Amino acid sequence: MSRPRVRLVVTADDFGYCPRRDEGIVEAFLAGAVTSVSLLVNGAATESAAELARRHSIPTGLHANLSEGRPVGPARRGASSLLGPEGFFLGKMGFREAVAAGDVDLPQVREELEAQLSCFRELLGRAPTHVDGHQHVHVLPGVCQVFAEALQAYGVRFTRLPLERGVGGCTWLEAPARAFACAVERDARAAVGPFSRHDLVGLALAAATLSLTACPRALARVLEGTLRGTTLTSRAMAHPGYPSVPPTGGCGEGPDTSLLRVLTAPQLGTPALPMMVCKAQGMEVPCEATLEPFLE
Repeated sequence: MSRPRVRLVVTADDFGYCPRRDEGIVEAFLAGAVTSVSLLVNGAATESAAELARRHSIPTGLHANLSEGRPVGPARRGASSLLGPEGFFLGKMGFREAVAAGDVDLPQVREELEAQLSCFRELLGRAPTHVDGHQHVHVLPGVCQVFAEALQAYGVRFTRLPLERGVGGCTWLEAPARAFACAVERDARAAVGPFSRHDLVGLALAAATLSLTACPRALARVLEGTLRGTTLTSRAMAHPGYPSVPPTGGCGEGPDTSLLRVLTAPQLGTPALPMMVCKAQGMEVPCEATLEPFLE
């Protein structure tokens, strides 16, 4: 019987956030630690990031943003349920609260998503390899249906479904981060139906917080129950990059902090990470492990 195959996709989110973050992401890609990126089309360095993606042939998807900074679509020109009084998106938790309260106009979500998809095509000259949501907004109730329909219409077959098994037991996460991860995981499970009905393939979120010990441990949980002779594809979300230099960066409100740390550590070099996962899982047979840029 053939041995199991672990196929790991490592995506660097927030490409285009600022030049220093992009520098770290490209460095990680060239080192083989990152296999694809997700572009923020409303980031401070979007155009230079798109040029970097073209120059280095980096597989690039859209990091659809409905929670941070300013919109790129019709909402820029007037009042919108997506925006606060200062003309910025409502924030990571503010958008979630507005969705839960029924205060978000879903047709306006569709307008902004389509505007960001069009902007991506203008920047890269093609459709994105995948589309996910900045801060996981794409799996929220109602919003996920809008995303599923728009992605199908634009011919995008891959999105991220952050279904991380046992995330509530990730004791290395601080309590607020763990509670948020559990909420995201619940939303993702509910979003499986809308996405699957629109012929979209979800990719698993493999590690909520990367560290030399936490990353293999989290991926090992994803492997639980994998049968010999099968292929498992898992996607690790990462935020590599060098610290921003204020006031440059962000999506219109200024940058946050980011560090290029674990991904380029020698212990996680290609293909060490997927092999470490197999060892952590205690598989009786050798496992064929690969890092691949995107699903075929």
